[in-house]
Amino acid sequence: MSAEHRRRLRERYLAAPVTPAPEPWRPVLEHGTPIGGLLGIGFAVDPGTGHDLVMVVSSGGHGLFDAVTGEKTARDRDPDPKTCTPDAHPDLACPGLGPVAGTPVRIAGLFGGGLHGTTADGWTVDVVSPEWPRDRVILSVDGGAHDGPPGGTWWHLFHSDHSQLRATGFSPSGRTLAVATSSGLALWTRPAV
Repeated sequence: MSAEHRRRLRERYLAAPVTPAPEPWRPVLEHGTPIGGLLGIGFAVDPGTGHDLVMVVSSGGHGLFDAVTGEKTARDRDPDPKTCTPDAHPDLACPGLGPVAGTPVRIAGLFGGGLHGTTADGWTVDVVSPEWPRDRVILSVDGGAHDGPPGGTWWHLFHSDHSQLRATGFSPSGRTLAVATSSGLALWTRPAV
């Protein structure tokens, strides 16, 4: 990649305004959920509703959110010190809680790991940093090429300018997109594909 190409990419990302996600995506909570000391997140499925669940690991304990409604479905303010962070488990997992109690949930974030970067039907999420350490989250339908103007095949969905990005990605079902920072969680959902 030439220096000129890198310069044009940087300028493209810097000029792109934060925009709402395109249809069929919708924000779960308009302004996200503030969570201080967020360390990482992971996905599970509610056995009763089939909804994606997001497990949050933070300095204040563990929480479980319904990714369709945004409702907090379970909370553990005092998890076992031996399993309260994912680095204690070889799979970077923490014990599930609430409807997924007894099931390990893999956590991506400060301790490593990762979430899905693509969906089966072609959505892609990327993190770009033209003003490092301020990360931008880009959602696209063009396989991550980000060709053309923003709002056509790619959208600057989130700008992490006040907190450190912890994890970004899709649930295994492809119905939820999550962006976790050190201070909060933003979710987008869409109907089953």
